[in-house]
Amino acid sequence: MAVLELFSLFFIFFAAFPEINAQQAKDEPYVGVNIGTDVSNLLPPTKLVSFLQQQKVTHVRIYDSDPDILKALSKTKIRVIISVPNNQILGIGSSNTTAANWINRNVAAFYPDTLITAVAVGDEVLTTVPSLSSMLMAAIEALYSALVAANLHTQIKISTPHASNIILDPFPPSQAYFNQTLSPVLAQLLRFLSRTNSPLMMNLYPYYVFMQNKGVVPLDNSLFKPLTPSKEMVDPNTLLHYTNVLDAMIDSAYSSMKNLNVSDVLVLVTETGWPSKGDSKETYATIDNADTYNSNLIRHIFDRSGTPYHPEVTSSVYIYELFNEDLRSPPVSEANWGLFHANSTPVYLLHVSGSGEFLANDTTNQTFCVAMEGVDGKTLQTALDWACGPGRANCSEIQPGETCYSPNNVKNHASYAFDSYYEKEGRAAGHGVCIFPGSKIISNRTNTVVNSTNATSGVDASRLIRTTRFDSGFRGLVLGVVFCLFV
Repeated sequence: MAVLELFSLFFIFFAAFPEINAQQAKDEPYVGVNIGTDVSNLLPPTKLVSFLQQQKVTHVRIYDSDPDILKALSKTKIRVIISVPNNQILGIGSSNTTAANWINRNVAAFYPDTLITAVAVGDEVLTTVPSLSSMLMAAIEALYSALVAANLHTQIKISTPHASNIILDPFPPSQAYFNQTLSPVLAQLLRFLSRTNSPLMMNLYPYYVFMQNKGVVPLDNSLFKPLTPSKEMVDPNTLLHYTNVLDAMIDSAYSSMKNLNVSDVLVLVTETGWPSKGDSKETYATIDNADTYNSNLIRHIFDRSGTPYHPEVTSSVYIYELFNEDLRSPPVSEANWGLFHANSTPVYLLHVSGSGEFLANDTTNQTFCVAMEGVDGKTLQTALDWACGPGRANCSEIQPGETCYSPNNVKNHASYAFDSYYEKEGRAAGHGVCIFPGSKIISNRTNTVVNSTNATSGVDASRLIRTTRFDSGFRGLVLGVVFCLFV
């Protein structure tokens, strides 16, 4: 988890879009979790997997290839990235036989019953163990050859996670470039990733960007909080807006790859998160900030809005991490990145309603933004046009021929667009994002109106009211399944 030095908040866009292929662009993004093991009384593998299933976790990354965990994952739908520890890279890179044995023992012995998706070779090798840099590509190539021999190379990818400080001058992203002392290794790696259709794995932490640049980087930008246009980071050349730090960090990686003439490799964020507790110098490591960051991160990924540089593709992410690793050395924050305590109780309750039951969702107060009865069509159409245009709501499902096109009237289309925008920006009370003239907020437990916006005044008319009765006739974006929002 490396600190990113930040020089400016002004972002300059790139001249041309990279050549991400169509299959990569349409792949569904996901949110996974990292599972560290420096935990007192870590759940035994079978109970760990049961816990993952209860939390609806579909993707995990582990820092080794623990056979007991891999066995416990067998016959589940959970996909796993396994890892080669840094201390094994030298031996694997020095011997094709050692590499083949590693693949046979840790991959072929479990796949396909256990859904291994990738092998992460080391972790932040180039910046934490630079003496291994010369052996890193040898190890990657040897492991890939072993996958080819086992006929698993098309199903299982190989890459290596990097700290963000392999990128220098990261802001603005258009000026970012890889540390030139690492360029020979990175150029070789990127050619391999391009050839094998594998991702560039990056560990990206807006928390460290903020902590190193307080007073320059606003906290709201780091936490994905909804921003007014005046607070967004604007590219002065293209007038494109960056609404959060993570997107800018991802784009700096794309720009750095472009400088090495690579434009077809996706970024996979193998670590990101926010600590919930810190020492006296880590005052922003709080439960509220951790909850806000991770909740908004999940919404951002599932929204599939991409980045300003790559709006057509959204990077998948792995949250660091599942459990607080209480055995980690100081500072205090190092032991407090987890979503859960070792006893499986949540450190905080994520507020990610609309994404199913993923990671103990708070589903007690889901609300939706819809059009009110009796509002004139011209007012609704104007609001609908803004939501689907500048508001960047996802209006694809109300286009002709799509699932929610019928009934074809402005009220139903406006309800769909209003709620898409509301969910994208965060539906929590007080965010003020159900602000369309003639809109109202209703609860997922009942059709009762709990908040409304007058078509002329634009002022909230009532406080949010919790309800408990579930109305089976209500349809909306419930439990992660898209339904047409006609009420």
